[in-house]
Amino acid sequence: MAAAVKVLPFPTPIFLLVYLSTTVAASSVGHEIHRGFSVAHDTSYSQFQPLLADPTGVFSLGFLRGGDGDSSLLDLAVLHLPSSTALWRATLARPLGWRADVSLSFNGSLVLSDSERGILWSTPAVDAGERLVLLDSSNLQVQKLAAGGAVVVLWESFNFPADTLVQGQNFTSAAVVKSIDQRFSMRVAESYVALYMEFPGGVPPVIYWKHAAMEAKAEIVAGGGAIYARVGEGFLGMYQTDSAPVDVLPFSSFNRGIRGLRRLTLESDGNLRDYYWNGTIWVRDLEAIADRCEIPASCGAYGLCGNSGGCRCLDDAREAEGGCLPAASGDFCDAANNEFGILRRKGVDLAHKELAAREKVASLEECEGSCEQNCSCWGAIYNNASGYCYWLDYPIQSLMEADQSREGYFKVRSTSGGGGGGGGRVVVKVALLAVCGMVLAGAAAAVIAYFVQRQRQRLTARVNGMVEGLAPGPYKDLNSASFRSIELS
Repeated sequence: MAAAVKVLPFPTPIFLLVYLSTTVAASSVGHEIHRGFSVAHDTSYSQFQPLLADPTGVFSLGFLRGGDGDSSLLDLAVLHLPSSTALWRATLARPLGWRADVSLSFNGSLVLSDSERGILWSTPAVDAGERLVLLDSSNLQVQKLAAGGAVVVLWESFNFPADTLVQGQNFTSAAVVKSIDQRFSMRVAESYVALYMEFPGGVPPVIYWKHAAMEAKAEIVAGGGAIYARVGEGFLGMYQTDSAPVDVLPFSSFNRGIRGLRRLTLESDGNLRDYYWNGTIWVRDLEAIADRCEIPASCGAYGLCGNSGGCRCLDDAREAEGGCLPAASGDFCDAANNEFGILRRKGVDLAHKELAAREKVASLEECEGSCEQNCSCWGAIYNNASGYCYWLDYPIQSLMEADQSREGYFKVRSTSGGGGGGGGRVVVKVALLAVCGMVLAGAAAAVIAYFVQRQRQRLTARVNGMVEGLAPGPYKDLNSASFRSIELS
């Protein structure tokens, strides 16, 4: 393999060297895997160990290193060899190190396992599976041959996408596309495709982008079958039958007749992007969310995205690049974990407020009160102009800068509640600093008042020939308006 690379008479980019060496290795593997097959992971391969190739030599199934950006991890993946892009990955229960002692076997089902932990991932148990093939569409299939030589598909990777859909792949409500880090997902529903934020701790996914079927090409017929999505040549179509799409989301190349492999990927920043392969590079053809501030995690937890796209923190106590208040999970319904601080800020708004839960209320106080008394509510935003109160029943993510008529109320975990760390501690510290400052100011005022009073008493004593009793001086009111911006609940 090394010799084949060295004979190139011109400077060669590193990605091309990797492609050439990978292609040479992939050409040595077969186009079918049959029952009884077993192979161990070989760490002598630096990036990709090919195990199965498609008939065209463009795609290969194998052990991939650093498929999610971490070079220490191992994936079982279908790779687009010219670009070294993973189009499908097995969903492993836990991460695997690149040097893991694992093997892949096929005996009717495809099984990834090791000697210590047993099965790590597998296709459903299919005793009748006879062979594993990789099609020229990148679809991995477990097949058997029926009477007369007809091919019966028992399992296929197209029904279990990872973070990517390719052209011609049907995406139904039974499947979920998730970003590599599992923070975002894409689902198809009754009449729309949507993007969601995912949270641990039993918090339901939160929708932040939605494309509904406009029924411009055809109507959705009640009882006529479930809606599914499919990437076409220059568009994402929503179908009820293959005859005509009920909706089309056009890409930049729509109606331009550009052919070639296309992929639609939900990326780790939460945006949905489509690309087509022009023979050399992937060309971006769609970016579902054009404004960075409309991506819910663009500035991190408790971050604020400015009109220019820059980030800062809601509490203004730190730089967003260094991390704002840490994200937490769950809710405040657990009696042992329900302590929190309160952070208030004007000029904030939700990017996806048209998709958020809301209700018209009489005042800001009513909006805040409804969230404070709801243990699953993490925050609320009140619009003084419209009177709407928007509830955030999930850990606080990035918000957008807005005019001063939008006021935000946000709960922050307290460290004493065991819920996580720095967020609560920041609020507590700010509150304590405010208290200390006011106490010192009050003490100073008391001292001054004391000496003033003593002077008056001495003067009075001189005039009246007697000494009066000492009266206490005034103290600053700790419930003043300056202490209302950040307080401990």
